[in-house]
Amino acid sequence: MRGWLFLTFILIGSLIGVTGMRQIFIEPLPNPSANGIWLVLQILPLLLCLPAALRGQIKGMFFLCLVSTLYFIHGVLIIFDPELFYWAVAELFFSLSLCGVTALFVRKLREFNATYEVDESGPKETDS
Repeated sequence: MRGWLFLTFILIGSLIGVTGMRQIFIEPLPNPSANGIWLVLQILPLLLCLPAALRGQIKGMFFLCLVSTLYFIHGVLIIFDPELFYWAVAELFFSLSLCGVTALFVRKLREFNATYEVDESGPKETDS
């Protein structure tokens, strides 16, 4: 499970990096403060899901899977711009990878919880 979680954080960082590089160096806004605010707004969905993902909760990983589709849609929109083609390919790769890894993590975690009868609040007490 730790490997999947580590890979998730690598993919989140890669998406943030691609978004930041594109926003700051490739197509920056004329005003630096507006550029910074726009960058924060673009990576905010990933940052909001990060605390729950750090704890390895099913909800946080599920929301990361959903959030990755936003970046996929953005990548599809900019892939038709010849100047941003390679950035879009990178964004598509990282977003699809994040969606797949988090979906598999949720599946494995649900199987693990079902096997050991663990829910979100902790282990259940059984009568012996």
